[in-house]
Amino acid sequence: MHNLRTYEDLRLNEASDTKSESFETFADNRLSGASKIADNAKEKGGDAMLTYHHFNVKLPIYQKSARGKFSPEQGIKTLNSLIDELNQSVGKSVKISQVEFQKLVGLIEVWGELLIKYQEKKGTDE
Repeated sequence: MHNLRTYEDLRLNEASDTKSESFETFADNRLSGASKIADNAKEKGGDAMLTYHHFNVKLPIYQKSARGKFSPEQGIKTLNSLIDELNQSVGKSVKISQVEFQKLVGLIEVWGELLIKYQEKKGTDE
């Protein structure tokens, strides 16, 4: 018989695994995953290029964060600015290309994800 694990077991193990890693290790791990996805999408080409653009814009932010150069204050300003840009681009009518949309949403994701992780590591929930 197979040793099946429940979703709850997997979720709890994932949470405990990531709690012990540093913020920089988290960013480096995310960089590795995003790089692989971007490379694979670029190689595939065609419509997968949207995925490439979505993940490729994340790479410099992950790189900087993995090197210990993450500023939560700058991250919050940047995230708010990007969200405003998205609202202006798709508010009442869509005024953005597919590629620019993918890049913008990718940047929103990376900044939001890093800010959440940074806050978790600092033990604050403001």
